[in-house]
Amino acid sequence: MAGLIGNADVEWDDFDSQAYFANNYGTLRWDDAAIIRIIADFFATSLPEKFIGHAIDVGSGTNLYPALTMLPYSSRVTLYERAYTNRTWLHQSLARPQESWLQFWREISGGRRPYARIPSPLRLLADRAEVTKGNVFDLKPNRYDLGTMFFVAESITTRDDEFRRAARLFVDSLVPGAPFAAAFMRNSSGYFVGDIGFPACSVSEDDVREALTPVARRLEIETVDSNDLREGYSGMMVATGRKK
Repeated sequence: MAGLIGNADVEWDDFDSQAYFANNYGTLRWDDAAIIRIIADFFATSLPEKFIGHAIDVGSGTNLYPALTMLPYSSRVTLYERAYTNRTWLHQSLARPQESWLQFWREISGGRRPYARIPSPLRLLADRAEVTKGNVFDLKPNRYDLGTMFFVAESITTRDDEFRRAARLFVDSLVPGAPFAAAFMRNSSGYFVGDIGFPACSVSEDDVREALTPVARRLEIETVDSNDLREGYSGMMVATGRKK
């Protein structure tokens, strides 16, 4: 493992939340719109309209849209985040959400009755969300009824073993049969937030499938073309399925 950067080697509390939000979620990008269509359709077809459970979004960072896609099906939404700066951002943004999230909600709710029935999604998310300090490697099994994890497992380490463990621990934190959606950067070589570089593990569709197959069933992996968010990646991948 010489020369590799593990998750514990990074000062995550130095993460510049405002810079990351502005670059990634200050407006709705077309690649995020494509991901939203995949996961909102998946949850809408996988769960009954009146299903209500405890949802988790692992490694929320400065991204509220995974939690919003679970909102019709959740009485509680745990926003599970390690970095202090991101937890502070989440608290502030739940209280006073940025206007761009309305763009995301229009994409989520368009043509989907479970979402369209929610008149004030950001207010409802603030009521149901709980920001929780947590490391993906500390997740406990069989706790949550549905879950999301976006750009986390491959973006916290350069170690293949840590990527696989993070992906499996996420799915294993759900109860058997629970639906999940996870997004991954494809062939990421690392990334900068502000002036600070952060590690990434370069993964492909095969790597995602290998990581999730031991804990997931009905696994589907779709690719989303993207090449202009930053340097050093070749698209995005979305995995959906159910915990075994």
